[in-house]
Amino acid sequence: MNTSDMPTRVQNRSNAPANDQADLEANVARVVTFFESLTPASVADVGSIYDAQARFKDPFNAVQGVDAIAHIFEHMFVALSAPRFVVTGQVLQGNQCFLTWEFRFSFKTFKPGSAQVILGASQLVFSEQGLITLHRDYWDAAEELYEKLPFLGSLMRWLKKRANA
Repeated sequence: MNTSDMPTRVQNRSNAPANDQADLEANVARVVTFFESLTPASVADVGSIYDAQARFKDPFNAVQGVDAIAHIFEHMFVALSAPRFVVTGQVLQGNQCFLTWEFRFSFKTFKPGSAQVILGASQLVFSEQGLITLHRDYWDAAEELYEKLPFLGSLMRWLKKRANA
């Protein structure tokens, strides 16, 4: 997906100069391109978008530093078939952005070749140098992942049904 085709809403509620906003937009476009074209080989380039002491948190990980972040992406390519991100929206404000995305993949062992999609969002905070200092992913592991697994999925759907009754 070309980032120029993406719905974008830019809000500049801070009193940041217009050139700071243009810098943020350029940084976000660079990051979106990086994530949408991520490959096992390009994982080595995470230092080009993350600050050396960046923090990353998602439902399964909480790490700090470029090497630890790279390890998460390396593991993604080992554990899953054809993982890729598609950014579907973005909101920019001050020195941060919020991206919505689809994570597309197949499990290697469970229903190999069966396309899976996880919907989520990321909060990214940028340094003055344009590098990510905080990357926080938000997605519902129960609905987006656990419900798709054989035994655990049945249990999660049953629990969800009981909670909604």
